[in-house]
Amino acid sequence: MSALRVSFTDVASAGRDALTPGARKEFDAGILAIARDPYGCGSTAVGGDRDRREATVNCVAFVRYEVSVRVVTVTVLRVVPAP
Repeated sequence: MSALRVSFTDVASAGRDALTPGARKEFDAGILAIARDPYGCGSTAVGGDRDRREATVNCVAFVRYEVSVRVVTVTVLRVVPAP
C-alpha cells in the first residue's frame, strides 16, 4: 500500500503545534510511518474497531487516529505530548 494522505483535526493540529521543534521533527517522521502502514507501527485497535487506532509516535506523543482506505486518508484525532 502506498502512503495514505494524513489530515489533522483542529485539536490534533494544536497538539502537534505545541511540540518542541525537535519533538515535532520526530513526530512528523512517525506520522509518515503511520501513513505508510496505518495498521502497523505498534498501533492498536480501539474498541474492537480495526480502523480506529492509537499509537505512541517516536516516544514524543500519543495519537489516536482513524484510517479511511476508501478515501485514502489517515485522520489524526488527538495528539498528546509525552511527559
